[in-house]
Amino acid sequence: MRIHLSSVFVDDQEKALRFYTDMLGFVTKHDVPMGTDRWLTVVSPEDPDGTQLLLEPSGHPAVRPYKEALVADGIPATAFAVDNVRAEFDRLRGLGVRFTQEPVEMGPVTTAVLDDTCGNLIQISQYG
Repeated sequence: MRIHLSSVFVDDQEKALRFYTDMLGFVTKHDVPMGTDRWLTVVSPEDPDGTQLLLEPSGHPAVRPYKEALVADGIPATAFAVDNVRAEFDRLRGLGVRFTQEPVEMGPVTTAVLDDTCGNLIQISQYG
């Protein structure tokens, strides 16, 4: 068994697509119209056949209070692995990405948390 698909709820799929591709560097895997929304997934360019991230519309009534509670408590919706958190932090901050947590070393793990502009906090992590 392996993880094939994960998702984040986004307030605006087009805005999310621009952020996740232009800022974070993911590439579009699927973009299929589904009424007023889309089946919209991105993947790492380093693993185009790997785990997909679904940029899922946040229209369900339970999503808004869920996302607001996570953000209020500083809890990331998901985490992405990077080779060097400090370098990625500097690169993304240079592009205007807002961080809610600067790089922090916690034993063998270094993390930072960013705002994806679509209602989520995202953690970037480096192990080792």
